[in-house]
Amino acid sequence: MPRPLGELEDAVMTRVWKWNRPVTVREVLEDLQRERSIAYTTVMTVLDNLHQKGWVRREAEGRAYRYEAVSTRAAYAAALMNEAWSASDNPAAALVAFFGMMSEGQREALRDAMRVVQLDRPDGTSGEAGR
Repeated sequence: MPRPLGELEDAVMTRVWKWNRPVTVREVLEDLQRERSIAYTTVMTVLDNLHQKGWVRREAEGRAYRYEAVSTRAAYAAALMNEAWSASDNPAAALVAFFGMMSEGQREALRDAMRVVQLDRPDGTSGEAGR
């Protein structure tokens, strides 16, 4: 699992994920400038770093590049949660603590996700069967 994104990397990736299409440095720059003062070269460097780290792929367009996310924000969040959970010396206790931090809306989303996972199995079981 890649390292968690830094603050500026996350701000850039948020736009790439939100727009869900290939983007230019200029587009990201103009959107970021609504919130902060930032230079074109800074955004260009961040996108190049994200490319080097495997977060985005790029395709040349004239003298510039268009960047596109390699995976979704949901996959990134899931990988972070899995990494944190895997690092625990007591995974069950970590899950209990995590569930205790969840809002009612988050718990409902978890219940919905569990139903989806169970529906996706051809035999309708939860994934623990047969282990």
